Amino acid sequence: MGIPVMILGESGSGKSTSLRNFSPDEVVIYNIAGKPLPFRNNSKMMKADNPTYGQIFKSLASQKFKRYVIDDSQYLLCFELFDRSAETGYTKFTEMAKHFYDLIQLVIKQLPDDTIVYFLHHTEMVGEKYKAKTIGKMLDEKLTVEGLFSIVLMAKNIDGNYVFLTRSDGTNTVKAPMEMFESSEMENDLKQVDSIIRDYYGLKK
Repeated sequence: MGIPVMILGESGSGKSTSLRNFSPDEVVIYNIAGKPLPFRNNSKMMKADNPTYGQIFKSLASQKFKRYVIDDSQYLLCFELFDRSAETGYTKFTEMAKHFYDLIQLVIKQLPDDTIVYFLHHTEMVGEKYKAKTIGKMLDEKLTVEGLFSIVLMAKNIDGNYVFLTRSDGTNTVKAPMEMFESSEMENDLKQVDSIIRDYYGLKK
């Protein structure tokens, strides 16, 4: 059973930058929007630009690596919506929701226990709470996306300091297992997060 981890955050909050400390052979990045990574020596990272669902499914199923990053995962929904903009009716929204759901389920049900897939995902505000950005009502009303994740962190710029929030203050959907993180904030370093998760679950690094 693989471990899906969601990293929420607005554009510019430090989600992609948090990958900076991984060495090129430690992680595979699915670069959904095909944008340059915002740190030095990013060209050495193993990444697939503008991948489709099918390509991601095939790559994950090969189980060659222990860390994968989907950056930014909400664009899988957004780009499919634009590609199917000429279609009428609600069927396409059901199918788009199913594709995203199937991706998360692949991680949970088919990947080895020591494989972690990070979903870097934009946020939207609903009422007075920040949540994962989605398209259509099915993912929100029929399936709360964050409910499929045991670990949901939020990237945030606080007075010029880029951090991950590890506990909810009531205005977001952040969560983590009990005592996994020592404090409610930490440096936005996804490699450090990866190490903490592996220590907590007793996984090989």
